[in-house]
Amino acid sequence: MFNGGNHMVLDNIRISSYSFEEYVDLARSFHGYAAPGIILGGFMVDLAMKNLPDGELFDAVCETTACLPDAIQLLTPCTLGNGWLKVFDFNRYALTMYNKENGRGVRVALSTSAVRAWPNINEWFFKLKPKREQDSQRLMEEIRDAGCSICKVEQAQVSPEVLRQKSRGDVAVCTLCGESFRTQGAGAVCRACHGEAYYRIGRSDETLVESPRMPALKSTPVEQAVGLSALHDMTEIIPGKLKKPAFKRGQELSIGDVCRLQRMGKNHVYLSQENPVGDEWVNEDQAATAFAGAMTGPGVAVGGKPSEGKVNLESTRDGLLVIEVEHLKRFNLVPEVMCACLKNFTQVSKGQKFAATRAIPLYLSRENYTRALDVLAEKPLFKVLPMRKASVGLLVTGEEVARGLVEDKFIPILEKKLKRYDCRIVGKEIIPDDRGKISSAVTRMIQSGADMVIATAGMSVDPDDCTRQGIIDAGATQILYGAPILPGAMTLLAQIGSVQVVGVPACALYFDVTSFDLLLPRLLAGVPVTREDLAQMGHGSFCQECKVCVFPRCSVGR
Repeated sequence: MFNGGNHMVLDNIRISSYSFEEYVDLARSFHGYAAPGIILGGFMVDLAMKNLPDGELFDAVCETTACLPDAIQLLTPCTLGNGWLKVFDFNRYALTMYNKENGRGVRVALSTSAVRAWPNINEWFFKLKPKREQDSQRLMEEIRDAGCSICKVEQAQVSPEVLRQKSRGDVAVCTLCGESFRTQGAGAVCRACHGEAYYRIGRSDETLVESPRMPALKSTPVEQAVGLSALHDMTEIIPGKLKKPAFKRGQELSIGDVCRLQRMGKNHVYLSQENPVGDEWVNEDQAATAFAGAMTGPGVAVGGKPSEGKVNLESTRDGLLVIEVEHLKRFNLVPEVMCACLKNFTQVSKGQKFAATRAIPLYLSRENYTRALDVLAEKPLFKVLPMRKASVGLLVTGEEVARGLVEDKFIPILEKKLKRYDCRIVGKEIIPDDRGKISSAVTRMIQSGADMVIATAGMSVDPDDCTRQGIIDAGATQILYGAPILPGAMTLLAQIGSVQVVGVPACALYFDVTSFDLLLPRLLAGVPVTREDLAQMGHGSFCQECKVCVFPRCSVGR
């Protein structure tokens, strides 16, 4: 039974072990002033503690950053510093106290309906009046008198993710600023030096301009460059016909090259002999080579030497390109570097170029070079996963097809799609709309050696459609039903042990491309598909039903 409500005598009101006045003074000294939020928070913390078993070790979660965390730190051993207090900023005035071991506890929040019975609390909490127009004395009196009566308390079970003690990581020394920091991975550059710093060392009136920095290079008239070496690749462009490096880095220039350079619009050039560069700078070719090497995961190789400062990446096998999208973004946020690639989950063939990287300026600052490599040290950006040749069981459902009233078209359509991936069909059955028969057929498919079962139709909300229920009866787990993909919104994905189960909606009988075509490569490559993955696919998975379908050379699923 919870002890909700205010049963305290007004002249003897206490918050934990303090009188009301003592707690107000304590809050003022800790918080800076006696804010209404921290006073109300005191009642909330007191209520939570009264509903916890005596002698129990507990942690706390606060759902706002405003005032309430200070009340928790004042009245309990839980603080931000010792890690026993966690703040999840949901912008809700609520807290949870729970057993450190099993996560069982109580959650206390303001009752919005109860608050409305107190006019000054209501005005303050819902911000119905500007702060300067509120009656602060009456507000504090109402908070004192209302106490716990405006709070609701309920049992709560904290999720395992919150209970799990996370390592703070190892201590590393940042290679840029030289200060120590906690690292969770292989990175050797702190977050501040990665651009997240809230400050800037130096004069506050300096204007920060993000533009490529370069060492001071000396240019030489082309007439004086004969017998000397080019500092970098120089590109020749003939509109619509040609774009290639006419001169390579380190190439000695001859008298005959002078006219060609002038025709290319180059009257001055940078020469190696005239431009010694210190260790604080990294040449574009060196940078691109290092970046490309660090980006390669399984099934990926560096595609040759640098050309025009750029290095390509290519696939070493047929398969599915899988990209660490967030790490790619972090890399491209480092100033003066870039990497461009095909979209995630694109099918690639052996030897196909799919990405390229380079430094933007001719010479990259050592600082940004280190930042970029630090991002890549955590994990490779790219891998190409082989797609297995699945053993597939095909299950067509539908009373009209099973009775021979309608000719089946599903099996030929699916066989054609699966043939592209060299998949083997181990069984084909046509089953009426019977939940038990569908379940039994799925089991037979698995027993016949299928590592993927594809069931068709019966996925909608019609009363006769029971394919989904039959799949569940066969032992399906990890079920994902529905996807933001058109056509194919009523797709089903599930597992029965190690066997993948796919429910294909009836729209696949009409449309050439559906959700099945977008998801099949991922399944064959062994890429887990989660609800979050499906949610992200909503961006770009609207088929425009073109008269001539050019998939996959279109935007659908990209």
